[in-house]
Amino acid sequence: MKILKTVGVFGLCVALSGGALSADLTGYAFVNVTSDTAATAKKMAMDEARRQILVDTLAPYSDRAALRTAIANEKSSVLTDLIASSGISGEKSSDTTYSAKITMTVNRSAARDWLNANGVQNWVSLEDGASDNFSAVLVLSDRVSEWARVRRAAADAGVDLDTVSIGEGRILFNVPRGRRSAFTLAIRDAGFRYADRDGALYIFK
Repeated sequence: MKILKTVGVFGLCVALSGGALSADLTGYAFVNVTSDTAATAKKMAMDEARRQILVDTLAPYSDRAALRTAIANEKSSVLTDLIASSGISGEKSSDTTYSAKITMTVNRSAARDWLNANGVQNWVSLEDGASDNFSAVLVLSDRVSEWARVRRAAADAGVDLDTVSIGEGRILFNVPRGRRSAFTLAIRDAGFRYADRDGALYIFK
């Protein structure tokens, strides 16, 4: 049986109940899959969307490489248990093709247990409630000098940073929500760019 499949992920939404460490993670994927039947194509689309959404929503709070490997090697039935809810819109199908926008919300508790069981370093918290902080990720090309420059710029602007995790190629930290404007202005003046992505503020040269 020859199977042709294309799965496109053109958008990601992460809804936050507070800071990144207490995030209710919701992602979406636009999928377009061709198989021998529409039913098979839909099953494949759901599996591919589930894997992509899990990667996209958990990557900001996990070891990215280890996460991708664990998800790629995991059974679909196991990953299904990590999803708290899902929805489908814009659904279209023919005899052999299925396309739709698939939205899924990750079960935070189940995801953390699964990450820990698979040895994936993570900082997913089960704490609920609103937070006065938002998450920022510094994408590094030179860890020492760039992180020092960000901290110095923040200190000069009177913004306190709370370091969460230092990993390969990136540093995750929290910034007071009420000081966002002052912080972004400070890092821009220090020569950095920034963009909102995956529910966090990404900072890069």
